Amino acid sequence: MTTFVDRVELHVAAGNGGHGCASVHREKFKPLGGPDGGNGGRGGDVILVVDQSVTTLLDYHHSPHRKATNGKPGEGGNRSGKDGQDLILPVPDGTVVLDGKGNVLADLVGHGTSYVAAEGGRGGLGNAALASARRKAPGFALLGEPGRSGDIVLELKTVADVALVGYPSAGKSSLISVLSAAKPKIADYPFTTLVPNLGVVTAGSTVYTIADVPGLIPGASQGRGLGLEFLRHVERCSVLVHVLDTATLESDRDPVTDLDVIEEELSQYGGLDDRPRIVVLNKIDIPDGKDLADMIRPDLEARGYRVFEVSAVAHMGLKELSFALAEIVAQARAAKPKEEATRIVIRPKAVDDAGFTVTLEEDGLYRVRGEKPERWVRQTDFNNDEAVGYLADRLNRLGVEDQLMKAGARAGDGVAIGPEEDAVVFDWEPTMMAGAEMLGRRGEDHRMEAPRPAAQRRKDRQAERDEADREFDGFDPF
Repeated sequence: MTTFVDRVELHVAAGNGGHGCASVHREKFKPLGGPDGGNGGRGGDVILVVDQSVTTLLDYHHSPHRKATNGKPGEGGNRSGKDGQDLILPVPDGTVVLDGKGNVLADLVGHGTSYVAAEGGRGGLGNAALASARRKAPGFALLGEPGRSGDIVLELKTVADVALVGYPSAGKSSLISVLSAAKPKIADYPFTTLVPNLGVVTAGSTVYTIADVPGLIPGASQGRGLGLEFLRHVERCSVLVHVLDTATLESDRDPVTDLDVIEEELSQYGGLDDRPRIVVLNKIDIPDGKDLADMIRPDLEARGYRVFEVSAVAHMGLKELSFALAEIVAQARAAKPKEEATRIVIRPKAVDDAGFTVTLEEDGLYRVRGEKPERWVRQTDFNNDEAVGYLADRLNRLGVEDQLMKAGARAGDGVAIGPEEDAVVFDWEPTMMAGAEMLGRRGEDHRMEAPRPAAQRRKDRQAERDEADREFDGFDPF
């Protein structure tokens, strides 16, 4: 049964925003109490958070579909809907988030580091929030926006200071078990280790982590064996330790050739040339192993390697190796740039940035793209004529009609707002501002006008009588 998973494809879906409410306050003796529809609640986000207690992506391997809760719709009486609950997904330290094309979206290192994988939709405004001095009683509300959704890939890259690399059965698991308190599975057959093992080592005042990276054989970087699955776990390490078997029972192998093969695989994988290397000649407790170690050590040192002869079984040479690794790790930590305090960077938009674009496509369709127009379309209830008119007013104020005219659009031309796979398409009819002003703004209700002063009412009644007299004087019954 699989107990360690370091790569999964996860489908995440944030919660949808709740719809706004269109409601009119009703109370005895107050038949026109005004709009009182509340706003919809925000949809919940899907958030990845680093949790030190999590060491594998196994949970997401078994349950790859995760969804946050939706926001609740608004209600009458100016009651806003409840926000959806954020979905917190704990991930191991060192998790890399990628999109479907392999682009890195986030690199999550350090306890508590978080990333919003899918953002919840905004709640729609109720008609109480849409009311204004000229739009007294809107008969519509805005819809909640759908939450973001999509597929992401999670890859775990072990966060360790030291990586032990080498052929299967070279003694890596035995070495990590005696250097730390780790208890990996150890046996005398290849591929005993099927998952990376982590251990914590204390050497003087330095505490560092050490990882056993399994499965490296010739062709690992091209997918042979298990090596490609675990090569990513050496990327974050400060130092690479080649564990060479000086007492191998295979007649066609020798430690120097093993070293060259593993170095070739690391080179093919890429990005590891700058890591310092140490060579560990293991199993010197065996007479033949000790003789071979003494024979090849000068050659390895001539290549520039620091060489340590050890025996994991007999606990020989471990202290010197442990302190040497601690020294290199301390130097690597000191060389890292210090993290600066978080700064807020404000990037104002250009003064001529309209916030949207209008392009003419090959099929003669004019396409409008921009955050505001696309969001307004998603919020519009197209079954409500007043809501559609409100959308037309917003687009007109934003300048969409002016840009369509400049692009050469004529009445009856097709216009699409949004991306090709999710667009609203309609035949464009330019609005006439003079007509709109004469008819009054959409949603305006003259019954909601404030009472006029008595003198103004008398003046208006006299004007109506004078108009009636003029019509009567000109009346001709024949």
